[in-house]
Amino acid sequence: MAPPILVLTDIEGTTTPIAFVHRTLFPYARKALPGLLRDRVHEPDVAVAVAEIGRLAPGQDPLAQCLAWMDQDAKITPLKTLQGIAWADGYADGSLQGEIYPDVVPAMRAWHATGVRLAVYSSGSEAAQRLIFGHTPDGDLRPLMSAFLDTRIGGKRETASYATAAATLQAPVDRMLFLSDVEAELDAAAGAGLLTCQLVRAGDGTVAGTRHPVESDFAGVARRFGLPVA
Repeated sequence: MAPPILVLTDIEGTTTPIAFVHRTLFPYARKALPGLLRDRVHEPDVAVAVAEIGRLAPGQDPLAQCLAWMDQDAKITPLKTLQGIAWADGYADGSLQGEIYPDVVPAMRAWHATGVRLAVYSSGSEAAQRLIFGHTPDGDLRPLMSAFLDTRIGGKRETASYATAAATLQAPVDRMLFLSDVEAELDAAAGAGLLTCQLVRAGDGTVAGTRHPVESDFAGVARRFGLPVA
């Protein structure tokens, strides 16, 4: 098997602890959303998100609807947009800093240095993805990435989304490796022809599946798929 020329990675549970999202990012956004929707509704990005909420949930109060979606852990684009705006403020003033598993950055740097392309595909908005990778204890990791993809290309459990990702990234599907902790996402990626690997992080309580290769860290991924080992 030829090694991948592009690694497409999920964030939550793959590069970043699930706890960071649920214990840090979500509570921060929940606290910030009332003021954001009250004071900045005339900003273009906020106005577009509010209009989309009105389309998806006619007659509902935008704040109440956002909080309900957060309670459901719903992957709704306007909610993700508003969360991303709130998080941008937190990263800008130093209240937030991205958290990345320690094995991820050395691996990504080794892969990038040898010409392997890197991209992110997450249910979090593109803006939120850039914030996580742009503000880390290891510095700004965004220059390592070829692209940041979100649910605008489709849901992560839909096979067509991965075909769209391949077309967007201009990469052959059989040389693309998708990394995720969620077996259903890996099923969808495999359905589009991508190589797949499930990340099972001990701290996240991920249950290993049986349909895809399984590794506990990026070093294991590198060894299994013939990528440079940091």
